[in-house]
Amino acid sequence: MADPDELERIRQEKIAEMIDEPGDGEGDAGGTASPDGDEPVHVEGPDHLSDLVGSGDVVLADFYADWCGPCQALEPVLADVAAESPATVAKVDVDEHQRLAAEYGVRGVPTLVLFADGDPVERLVGMQRKESLLRLIDRHAE
Repeated sequence: MADPDELERIRQEKIAEMIDEPGDGEGDAGGTASPDGDEPVHVEGPDHLSDLVGSGDVVLADFYADWCGPCQALEPVLADVAAESPATVAKVDVDEHQRLAAEYGVRGVPTLVLFADGDPVERLVGMQRKESLLRLIDRHAE
C-alpha cells in the first residue's frame, strides 16, 4: 500500500491541477481579490443570505466547511468568479450555519446554489471549473 504522505502529496497535486486553468496566465492557487474590490461575501446568518438573494441580483451561494479539502480548492476559483462576473458570491459556513444548510438541502460540501431573481435555479456539488461557473451565471444574469 502507498505511503499516506505520498497519497496526500498526490491528492494536493490533483487539487492544484483542477484549480490551474490552462491559458489563464496564472499558476497561483491562492486567488486574490480584483482591484475593484469584488470578492466573496461571508454570510452572517439567514437574514443576511435572504437580503443578498432578495436584492434581485444573481447570487452564487457556496455552502462550504473549513475542514473540507475540495472547498479549500474551490475558494480561489470562487474569488475569480466574484471578480469576473456580475454575480455576488456568498460563502455559507455549514458548521456555523447548520440550519441554513439544512434549509437548502445541503448534504455534502462544497454545494453551490445559484439564485436568480430571488429563486434557487441551479445546484452543483463538488469542485467546479471557473469557466463553467461563469457560463452558468451568464445564462441567468439580466
